[in-house]
Formats: sequence, C-alpha cells, structure tokens
Amino acid sequence: MDGAKTLLQDLDDAIARGTDESRAKALWHATDLLITGRYVDDEISMFGEVIGRLADEIEVAARAQLSELMAGCDHAPLNVIEKLALDDEIAVAGPVLRDSNRIGEKVLVESAMTKGQAHLLAISQREEIGEAVTDVLVKRGNQEVVTSVARNEGARFSGSGLLHMVRRAEGDSILAEQLGLRKDVPRHIFQQLISKASEDVRRRLETERPEMMSQIQSSVTEVTGDLQSKFGPSSRSYFVAKRVVTTQYRQGNLNQDSISNYARQHRFDEVQIGLSLLSSLPVDVIERALMDRNREMILVLCKALDFSWDTTMSLLFLGAKDHLITARELHDNERDFNRLKIETSRSILKFYQSRKNSAGADPATGRQAELQVH
Repeated sequence: MDGAKTLLQDLDDAIARGTDESRAKALWHATDLLITGRYVDDEISMFGEVIGRLADEIEVAARAQLSELMAGCDHAPLNVIEKLALDDEIAVAGPVLRDSNRIGEKVLVESAMTKGQAHLLAISQREEIGEAVTDVLVKRGNQEVVTSVARNEGARFSGSGLLHMVRRAEGDSILAEQLGLRKDVPRHIFQQLISKASEDVRRRLETERPEMMSQIQSSVTEVTGDLQSKFGPSSRSYFVAKRVVTTQYRQGNLNQDSISNYARQHRFDEVQIGLSLLSSLPVDVIERALMDRNREMILVLCKALDFSWDTTMSLLFLGAKDHLITARELHDNERDFNRLKIETSRSILKFYQSRKNSAGADPATGRQAELQVH
C-alpha cells in the first residue's frame, strides 16, 4: 500500500511538472501498473484519481485507447469508467459501454438518455442488459438499436418495454421476427406480435417457433369441436338458448350483466352464445376458452370486452371442473387479469377474429349445420 501510494505521488508530481509527452507516458505507465497488479479498493481509487486527471489532458485517439484497456479490466477505477462511458465521442465511450463489467446501470441509463444513437447501439450489444436500460433503448433507439437489443439474448425487458417493441415491430419485418424468436416473450405478447406481423414473418415464426404457434392454434385457430357443450351439440336447449340470446343481442340488451347472470345460474349455452356475439368469435372458440385448463384465453377475452373481475370470476367458476377453483388459483388468475391491458387484449382479440373468420366461421353460428338439420 505504501509503495503504491509513493509511486502514485511520483506520477502526480510528473503530471504537474511535465510536458504533454511526459504526461502521456505517465498515463500508460499508470495504466499498465493498474492492469497488471493486484490492489485493494483504496489503491484502485488512487489510481483512478491519477488516470482520471491524465485522461483529461489527452486527445480523442489516446482516450479511445485508454477505453479499450479499461473495458477489459475487472478492477478498473469506477470514476475512470464513468468518465469514459459518458464521453461524447463514441470511439471513447463505445468500448466501455459494450464490454466493461464495471459500469453501473445508473450510468448506462444516463448515457442512453443523453447520448446519440451510436452510444445506444453500443449499449445494446452488452452481454447483459437490465430492464431499466432496455426501457430507454426501445423508446429512444432507432431501427438498428431496437433490432440489436431484440437480438441480444442477454437483454431483459419489462412488460411495458415488450409492448413498446411490439408497436415498433408493426411494418418492420426484421424486428418482428427477431422479437418473435426470443424465448422470454410471454405467449400473450407473442400473440399480439403475430397478429400485426406480415404473412412472411408468421410463416417464418411458425417454422422457428412451432411450439408457440401450436399452443396458439390449438386454442384459437384449430378448434375441431372435441370439447362439446355440456348440454350436447344437438340438444334442444342449445337452440332455444341461441334464439333467446340472439334476440336479446339484436335488441341491444345483451351486456356484461346478462353474461354475469347467466354464468351465476350455470347456463352454459347462454353464456357461450352471448360471448360469441359480443366478441365476434365462433361458439366453438368460446367453448374452448371457457373449458380450457389454461385460463389465459378467457382472461384476455374478458379484458378485451372490458368486463369487471367479478364477471370474469363467474366465468372462471362456470368453466371449472365441478365449478370449483382453489383460492391460490383464483388469486393467480386475478393477478394475471389485472396485469392485462385492454389495448393489448383487444389487439389479440382482433387476431383471433381474423384467423377464425378467414376460415369461414361466423360468430354464434359454430353449429349452423346443426340448425339446418333440426
């Protein structure tokens, strides 16, 4: 400790008395000593004071060289790292923004909020990026930046950050594909993404993410009627319910209260027909949503229709086995419901509508052939 202190004092004296050339030599000497030696925190801090003072005296090219050296140093002085990271010259800031493991999230956020696109691009290429940083990148970054951060497997996104990325992916097939390939994108976000993507992107994602696409299609686009109505597909009660609810809908009297009352009375046919009419989705899709053990689809549907949690809860109980739900499961469903955004849910609903309607199915007429028979 004393030896390092004496050496640094000598370097400090050289800075005060020396020429530009001697200062440069002192800088590289101090840097070499720092990189090759082992020091405690107080000694590293003293090196930081000396190197920081010398860095203020050198040209851009020399600062860029210093940045390259500091970026790979696991014990680089924090004050030097921060000074380099916030340099206006990307040649100087770039190496530490990309590679230094000594730079804190606060400095990364400051750089992302105040510097240019080249700085944002460097940050987007870091091995790991936290949510606070990606939130800024996806809002301020240009196309190259957001595509880079979407491709970065070490980047972590908040829910709002992902939604912002989905909005930016509209009309940008490259970004849409990169975002769709991420393994950490939740299914409801993935659904919204492909609902806005081009056919080419959808086809590529079907090839690259077959497990995700099959989950969506099994609950939305390939319902084959294997889950029949509790009262039977051809039962008279179904057609009576259809006539009553359709008349109610045409008169403008079908609403959330109607659905909630039907659900509490366990009138399954009336519920599925009513939801079909209100959502413009075929009855078989509504039936699957109500009875599927994965409750995500019914939660999205209720949020898209702007139903209350009480109404949503009554539908969850209606579709549950023996109309029973554990307290823990109910709590988890309420949490997931509250997290959903109406705008997001309606976007997903439009995707459901487009996929089913393109297949020729009409809302509330999923059993049209049966009506004709009877």
